[in-house]
Amino acid sequence: GADISVARVLTIPAGRGSIFALYYPPANAAYEAPPGSLAPLMVTAHGGPTGQAKRGLDLKVQFWTQRGFAVLDVDYRGSFGYGKAYVEALNGQWGALDSADIVAGAEYAAQAGLADPARMVISGSSAGGLTVLNALAGSRIFAAGASYYGVADLAALAGDTHKFESGYLTALVGATPDDAPATYRARSPINRAGEITAPVIFFQGLDDKVVPPAQSRAMAASLRARGIPAALYEFAGEGHGFRKAETVISALQAEYDFYARVLFAEN
Repeated sequence: GADISVARVLTIPAGRGSIFALYYPPANAAYEAPPGSLAPLMVTAHGGPTGQAKRGLDLKVQFWTQRGFAVLDVDYRGSFGYGKAYVEALNGQWGALDSADIVAGAEYAAQAGLADPARMVISGSSAGGLTVLNALAGSRIFAAGASYYGVADLAALAGDTHKFESGYLTALVGATPDDAPATYRARSPINRAGEITAPVIFFQGLDDKVVPPAQSRAMAASLRARGIPAALYEFAGEGHGFRKAETVISALQAEYDFYARVLFAEN
């Protein structure tokens, strides 16, 4: 029906080639936007990082589109579904190319009239959280961001080989932490928090063994120390990836409320 937003695939110029994204316009049968108005945009970065934007009905996407947001789910280089070369383009570049592609997607949406350039936000979880935080550090295009148990420290992640194959991580970054400590530092948001100027909301499971709570706490504390609004929601009994329905619901509602305060506050 008119309440369901249907995606179209966008081909977006980035670097010397193209990247791909799913674009969902706002959809709510009970509301009609004023003529000529541009929707706020939620840009999302999937996890993996060699994952893919979800195809089919994604209720989280519909949560945003029914509330007046357009959604741009970016398949940055490294995503599967576009051939081997596209996946391998991220090798050695994770923590740099992924966030650059996300920013390119947002810029394209603004230039194409698909979104209000002043009201763009970015959200991602796990590996996508690293992409979000690096994009916020490296650009000023987003008004706010959300990190769900985002990887903030690559060297710490490399030290936990149970959950994350060390060879996979080494291929993505291009070296081991011992061989290239400077690369790991440069691509870890924990070392770039001082470059972030937009408000950020963090969601963290207290039982997370892949991204321990200390990483999100350190990020939030660094922002607050510089007077940048940062919210931190911690959930007992949740690990890396939220399982309980009530956690997912309360986190989404908190994320929406956070953006509403940032984007629609009376100036």
